Amino acid sequence: MTFSLTVSDEVRALAPGFTHVAVEAHGLVNGPSTDASSALLDDAARRLAVRLDGRAPHEDPHMAAWREAYTAFGSKPSRTRNSAEALAKRALADGGLPRINLLVDLYNAISVARLIPVGGEDIDRIEGGMRLVRATGDEDFVTVAGGEEAVEHPDAGEVVWRDERGVTCRRWNWRQGPRTRLTEETVSGIFLLESLAPMPVPEVEAAAAELAELLEKFSPGARIEVHDADPVRG
Repeated sequence: MTFSLTVSDEVRALAPGFTHVAVEAHGLVNGPSTDASSALLDDAARRLAVRLDGRAPHEDPHMAAWREAYTAFGSKPSRTRNSAEALAKRALADGGLPRINLLVDLYNAISVARLIPVGGEDIDRIEGGMRLVRATGDEDFVTVAGGEEAVEHPDAGEVVWRDERGVTCRRWNWRQGPRTRLTEETVSGIFLLESLAPMPVPEVEAAAAELAELLEKFSPGARIEVHDADPVRG
């Protein structure tokens, strides 16, 4: 891996059933959403409906586990949902899933179809290693509010992803900051699939393999590596 990816002991203690699998990719080609990526999102919504079989997303056992984890670090999961549950609700609504750009569409499709939080970061925009930690509350999270750049601070004890510069994603996988997101200029990305028990680890690994196949299909010639579940602990 081109940079370190660590999970703190405090987060491990909070959610001992946590697993993550990383897909690292270089030589990517991004751009606006296409008919093909849009079709993947539509198919993901259909796969989700079959998986839920009439249930609401939060009734799925994996989503229920994420709600418990959010509650454990002081977040209200019905108001700040994990990324997979939030996308699933949009997928089942009349408006459907948003079309962002090609790479984001690909990982959103995997997230929805398999009900797994998936995030994508531009490796070239990350400073130092990425760490999953419980925040002190002093960290900077640079976002956009009302069309203007704004700096927020996470709550003390909140689970966040961060690099050397500041927080890259608040409330575990709830809101990604614009600094490291995948843009149409992105050529190198790290895609992180996150799960909690009771989801079996092989299911997360299968989702990562499916994402890798899509990245290879849409970026021919890209160098893609799927890292083992929890490749780095710290």
